[in-house]
Amino acid sequence: MKRLLIVYHTQGGHTGAMAEAVLRGARRSSETETLLKRAGEATLADLLACQGLILGTPENFGYMAGMVKDFFDRTYYPAEGKTVGLPYALFVSAGNDGTGAVTQIERIATGYGWKRVAEPLIARHEVTAADLAACEELGEAMASGVALGIF
Repeated sequence: MKRLLIVYHTQGGHTGAMAEAVLRGARRSSETETLLKRAGEATLADLLACQGLILGTPENFGYMAGMVKDFFDRTYYPAEGKTVGLPYALFVSAGNDGTGAVTQIERIATGYGWKRVAEPLIARHEVTAADLAACEELGEAMASGVALGIF
């Protein structure tokens, strides 16, 4: 069975609510195993075992959460050349516009050789029901795409 990995960090709960919504959507696809991990707990083995990745972060000072950066720091060189072409998507809970976090993550994802398969979801200020619905759609689309091998 193919695996979708969701790696996220949250402190205030907004990004956590988004991650749970992504997971709900992903679990609609019974052909994909979905694993939800906090960034500090996600490992190189988790990354190497997945066929799709969704990253979630709050925007802190115009940047991704430090724990998401830590995940990248711990996995980048050991994964070098081993995850090229990995489909990924991104969701951000932002107090401002979220573009700083998106830009930095996309820059790092390019270094891994990953392929973005969806526009980043950015919830600005409060996370709304519409934001959570979009997260569910993202999770379901990614899980289905991974299962079908379309990415």
